[in-house]
Amino acid sequence: MKPKITGVHHIALKARGLAAYEKLLSFYHDILGMPLVRTWGEGENLGAMVDTGAGMLELFSNATDELGMGALRHLAFAVEDVDVCIEAVRAAGYTVTMEPKDIVIGSQPPYPARIGFCIGPVGEEVEFFKER
Repeated sequence: MKPKITGVHHIALKARGLAAYEKLLSFYHDILGMPLVRTWGEGENLGAMVDTGAGMLELFSNATDELGMGALRHLAFAVEDVDVCIEAVRAAGYTVTMEPKDIVIGSQPPYPARIGFCIGPVGEEVEFFKER
């Protein structure tokens, strides 16, 4: 069985610190009008998802290094079967960095999913994501 990618689920962006995170969230939510879908975290470790209309942007406050312009944390693809995707990339010789697993993201509302990660052909981190 070949994997079937059904679209881009989300793209993650990390800000370095709360002030930069608030600026990032404000840009996409307040200025560009992307609806706020969910938030999570407390203290210095905050996160949010905003709806682009054709996928999500996942925003974090916890970058530890200075990130260059255009820094991309990972690409997440909405898929029909995470396990099939992971097996396909493994069979093609790519490094799997997280085996498929079920999670519940502690957001409001809680967000159940199945995920798996690999490293893509130019070193990018790729997530396969199936909402539950």
